[in-house]
Amino acid sequence: MSRSMKAWTRKTYGPADGVALEHTSMPVPRRGEVLLRVRATALNAGDVRLLLGDPLLVRPVFGLTRPKHPVRGMEVAGTVVALGADVVGAEVGEEVVGELVGGGGLGEYVRVPAARLVPIPTDIAADAAACLPVAGGTAWQALDLAGVGLADGGHAAGGAPRVLIIGASGGVGTFAVQLATLRGAEVWATCRDRNAPLIEQLGAVRTFDHRESPLSTLADGRFDAIIDIAGGMPLRELKRLVVPGGTVVLVTGDGGHVLGPVPRMLRAVFLSIGSRSIRPLAATPRPEVLAKLLDLVAEGRIVPVIEREYPFAEASAALSRLEAGHTVGKLVVAGTAV
Repeated sequence: MSRSMKAWTRKTYGPADGVALEHTSMPVPRRGEVLLRVRATALNAGDVRLLLGDPLLVRPVFGLTRPKHPVRGMEVAGTVVALGADVVGAEVGEEVVGELVGGGGLGEYVRVPAARLVPIPTDIAADAAACLPVAGGTAWQALDLAGVGLADGGHAAGGAPRVLIIGASGGVGTFAVQLATLRGAEVWATCRDRNAPLIEQLGAVRTFDHRESPLSTLADGRFDAIIDIAGGMPLRELKRLVVPGGTVVLVTGDGGHVLGPVPRMLRAVFLSIGSRSIRPLAATPRPEVLAKLLDLVAEGRIVPVIEREYPFAEASAALSRLEAGHTVGKLVVAGTAV
């Protein structure tokens, strides 16, 4: 095995057009880690945020003047090719998928804590599996935090809980629509008009563009839960739209260049005193949730929506497309092992 590898790298903060394919040292798995040969990497909005070092608040953690992790890609599917010391539950040659905290998926190889990895069923392709850890896991945790499918009674729809998903056509949104529908919810979703047929096919009973049909036109207490992925909505407006006891979950990390979502999160806490009606989500790697998502894909109950798969040689173009915005579903970069 060669001791060097190719990886798409940006050693300073900045836009995607500054990412370059470079030769770098192959990582060596440490205690509890495995080395993966990457087969597919799915990209997320968080990759662009970390590429830009935006907001500045994240830089003390991810690199004050330059990124600690110069290779992007947080969702990876790959083949185990080496084991570190004391690894349990992983074998060389096994196909696995997991989340990389910090990144590294846009390289030929990456090391990952074995505890974060889940075996991929033989009937699931690597590109589909790679879409699940962050996007699917975030959607799952948002619905859990909102209580969708976890309790019955008192629903605005008179039976099934009615859920509004704001920003439904991205990676998290397409999973949230499908998972909420599976949990028995009546799903309303906002998206651009051109994406409405897809979102309705995924399970939404009503779609509209909140830029063209403002939320202010909707009646008070219309929803049991709101999953806000798009951001930018006034918090008081979102609170008005849920029933007493309903929950607004803030998935988005939008905000200013310096503090990012922190001011909005603080406003949410203030508006929720005594009720916890607006709750920011801090999604975390959840291998047990990832395993359930893989089962749902294997059963054909959910489908990862992939706008485009790029060859490894065009990973920079994939990052630029993500940076431009309005991606429908996920963008995937194939590994050199494919």
